[in-house]
Amino acid sequence: MKNLSNLPTHIGFIVDGNGRWAKKRMLQRIDGHKQGVEAIKKIVETLLELKIKVGSFFVFSTENWKRPKEEIDGIFNLLREYLNEDLNYYNQKGIKLVVSGVMDNIPADLVKAISNAIEVTKNNSNLIINLCFNYGGRMEILRAVNQIVKENPKKEITLQDFQNHLFTKDLPDPDLIIRTSGEKRISNFLLFQCAYSELYFTKTFWPDFNKKSLIKALKNYQSRNRRFGGLKT
Repeated sequence: MKNLSNLPTHIGFIVDGNGRWAKKRMLQRIDGHKQGVEAIKKIVETLLELKIKVGSFFVFSTENWKRPKEEIDGIFNLLREYLNEDLNYYNQKGIKLVVSGVMDNIPADLVKAISNAIEVTKNNSNLIINLCFNYGGRMEILRAVNQIVKENPKKEITLQDFQNHLFTKDLPDPDLIIRTSGEKRISNFLLFQCAYSELYFTKTFWPDFNKKSLIKALKNYQSRNRRFGGLKT
């Protein structure tokens, strides 16, 4: 990519279409999720190359518990492998891993793997990868409100109070949110944080989303005039 000016600081990815990618090829849904993990790895490399500071990936939502147990277990196994196999790579490249979501009902060994990856990479600063796992925007908002009320029932809630109780309290809001697979909705992803995010939708299934796809989205982003409620300049 030639023009590296006016790039987003934080990109959110709704990684959609793994199952349809597999069905189109007469494969099992888990095969689509496996290729989806490989796509995440390639996009992480591109984020590093372009010096993007934060990438958030919506990998498992609070609504995904409605899926068959076999598929859920398969996704959890893939996450275990990802965390274990890529941890050295993350450290070598200076990538910090954080997770947005709750660990309720998550297998203990997976929680341990997540905690270990967060601890091991906590001092890295070249790129932050935020895995939105067992995450939902509505749940996050209700969780923040309940925590604030529990801490001080009589205190008037300020914007800063609220932001400090979000999973993403240490991250900038996403400048750009990309959704793959042709769907054109946010689907409970970073609902509070996306107030001024630019949205980009592509028909490409997530396993096929690559460096070229990301650069196309970034060029589209660079063409937009972000006014944040002000006048066009």
